[in-house]
Amino acid sequence: MDIQPQAATQSISDDQELAKVLAGVSQQADETLQFEETPATPTIVAAQPATPVEPVAPTLPTPTIMPAPSADNGLEGIKKDALTELRPLVDKLDLEPEEKFDTYLLLIRSTDDKALIAPAHTAAQAIPDETRRAQALLDIIKEIDYLSAPKQ
Repeated sequence: MDIQPQAATQSISDDQELAKVLAGVSQQADETLQFEETPATPTIVAAQPATPVEPVAPTLPTPTIMPAPSADNGLEGIKKDALTELRPLVDKLDLEPEEKFDTYLLLIRSTDDKALIAPAHTAAQAIPDETRRAQALLDIIKEIDYLSAPKQ
């Protein structure tokens, strides 16, 4: 690598060329950049009485809440009709004692009808599996307690 200084003539010509290029860039910038001048006299705006501004709470999106099923959709009416129609037919169903008890228990819990306790008890007594029969008898006791408790 040669680190000898270059001739002064080359340095001068490079400097002159650089000056020309910079002058050209400066001239182009002046031509392309147009600035709007601010008027020398400021515009005076009459002061307006300040009106108090109430702070506004940010509005949050309202969550969509689905309404609970109501009697309007007809399902409660259909359920009530089905329970009424099922009650006299339960004894006519050819069900195992455990299934018959479960059906009576469903009717009791859906209607709070104390008259269904006796047939549910009879169905519970007919369950051959002692563990399941014991659970059914406990369910009968719970339903009697629930139905006998004072309503608030």
